[in-house]
Amino acid sequence: MILNFDQYKEKWNVESDPAIKPGLEGMKKALTLLQNPHKHLRVVHVAGTNGKGSTIAFLEQIALHHGLSVGKFTSPCIVDVHDQIQVNGKPITQEQMDIVFQQMKKAGVSGLLTDFELLTCAAFLHFANEKVDLVLLETGLGGLEDSTNVVTPLVSVIASIAYDHTRILGNTIEQIAYHKAGIIKCGKPVIAGSLPEEAFSVVKRKATAEKAPLYVYGDSFYVQDDMQGEVYVHKQEEVMIDRLARKMAGEHQKVNMALAISAFLEVAKIFQLEVSKESIRKGVEMTSLAGRFERVLPNVYFDGAHNPASVEKLVETIKRRFPDDTIRFVVGMVKDKDIEQVLRLLESVGDEFYFVDFENPRAAKAEDLLCLSHAKKKEKLQEIIPFIQSAGNFDGITFVTGSLYLLAEIRNGLIDATHES
Repeated sequence: MILNFDQYKEKWNVESDPAIKPGLEGMKKALTLLQNPHKHLRVVHVAGTNGKGSTIAFLEQIALHHGLSVGKFTSPCIVDVHDQIQVNGKPITQEQMDIVFQQMKKAGVSGLLTDFELLTCAAFLHFANEKVDLVLLETGLGGLEDSTNVVTPLVSVIASIAYDHTRILGNTIEQIAYHKAGIIKCGKPVIAGSLPEEAFSVVKRKATAEKAPLYVYGDSFYVQDDMQGEVYVHKQEEVMIDRLARKMAGEHQKVNMALAISAFLEVAKIFQLEVSKESIRKGVEMTSLAGRFERVLPNVYFDGAHNPASVEKLVETIKRRFPDDTIRFVVGMVKDKDIEQVLRLLESVGDEFYFVDFENPRAAKAEDLLCLSHAKKKEKLQEIIPFIQSAGNFDGITFVTGSLYLLAEIRNGLIDATHES
């Protein structure tokens, strides 16, 4: 479900399928009709179970502070479809979206693609139209058969690998890693996070087969603490950048920051760009991302954690930031996640739980979440927006979590309520 995407499909009479259908045949056919706009783009391709969006956010700011123009394609949306396609931090406008839909209509791609594939084509066209220097491209699902995997990137980044989307990607770490490693291309450097051993062996095997240099967090590069902040170290490149002061909370963001810096070092080589340590520091400090430990109101935070691996990071961050506070959760999730494991993790720090319904064909019912919860205090929440608005008066901290789709719906509800008042 891509918010406000259908209005363009209807306006320009372009059809696409809302289903998820892995595979690249439709994309390749459509892109040929569109004269292959993706082949003119210089891309950093980012996959991973978690950490993709944060890594891209760091990389975007670092690149912008080096004077590059940057296109960014991410998912799902924060407010609506426009913010999924950005240039220099600005969402695609209605007029610009109309232009790319005109291009797609004229090329005859109607009926060939899924919704996400059509959106991916729209992103490629917009970036080509705007002639951006660098494109940061996030996979939608997996990697190997994801619609974005038609590019030959400058650098491939695999942020993390854990259990998620098991019905499509497989129910073992090795199978999931096989899909993520599908973005590795011949001779193109690979930047990888701290991966489980069984996942790392798959990634390493793929990188070796493609003769792709592999740089891994904790081995090739790492981040350490000192009295003046954090210090990034890349052993092979003999690079050290001190006094890094990130605002993105959580130890896991240290890794995402390091992935972004490492990827940018590779980009800088290709662009023959002089790396400025001060520009990297400024980029890191300026980085923020909606839905990642995001304070939206006093004592109210949004976090898009939606699988056990990301919820573990959320719980760790809560323990560090709010060790003595009462914590309550507003939770909505989609059905294909490991709901019980997510709830057990949240229950380790949560005192109250409020379960909610939201508009998405994959959304789990609040009643079902309520039944699966072991929390002592729990209920189904009917009026979400007034509850969030009044949460600042609660003597504790409220977290809204479980799905980025849920966060988008509540964010829009808060915006509407503000306009009405």
